[in-house]
Amino acid sequence: MESLVATGSHFLDSLLNGGYEKDIITTLYGPAASGKTLLCMLPVIGIARQGKKTIYIDTEGGFSIERLKQLAPDYEEVIKNIVFFRPTNFKEQKDAFEKLKDAMNDNIGLIVVDSIAMLYRIELGQSKDVYDVNKDLGLQLSFLTEIARKKNIPIIITNQVYADFDNKDNVKMVGGDILKYGSKCLIELKKMHRDKRIAIVKKHRSIESERAVVFRIVNKGIEEGD
Repeated sequence: MESLVATGSHFLDSLLNGGYEKDIITTLYGPAASGKTLLCMLPVIGIARQGKKTIYIDTEGGFSIERLKQLAPDYEEVIKNIVFFRPTNFKEQKDAFEKLKDAMNDNIGLIVVDSIAMLYRIELGQSKDVYDVNKDLGLQLSFLTEIARKKNIPIIITNQVYADFDNKDNVKMVGGDILKYGSKCLIELKKMHRDKRIAIVKKHRSIESERAVVFRIVNKGIEEGD
């Protein structure tokens, strides 16, 4: 049984020693326009071409059909193999995760959550009980972890960041330790000068931390940078 899923890019595959691991949650985190959604879309295309489906939970409306057309000439066939959930509040996000258990079958090859943070942050701003909101977030992560382990499929989630109050050059993931420890693989994305980005492995079960690759975002997807 294959234990990895291709990232959709040969140099990202090399960075991760072959691709995304199947039985864990991988988190891609970084600021806006750092490439998070694009890096989610690339493996979705590969999974679709294998005849398998992706469950794509789009909380930010970031999935673009126009972008998919640029990435995949066969986009009409690809889109048939994507099942979208589009929650608009934190409760709907939780409900979507609960429904995943019933939706799982052998034809599901990937789950994407883009992003885990947006509706959580809105809920935090509206709730008087931070503990309950964080408890719900932890429960959502436990749903995903259980699915990844029992069904042996990869789960890719994206997350937002914020600046450390004491050190503006240091960024932290939204959700803190709940998401940090819920993910077995953490990849930080950073914007560099002009069109360059960098992907840095921050946590992995078999790869040293700080391993990195520079890349550019182009019409056809991404290409390795200098």
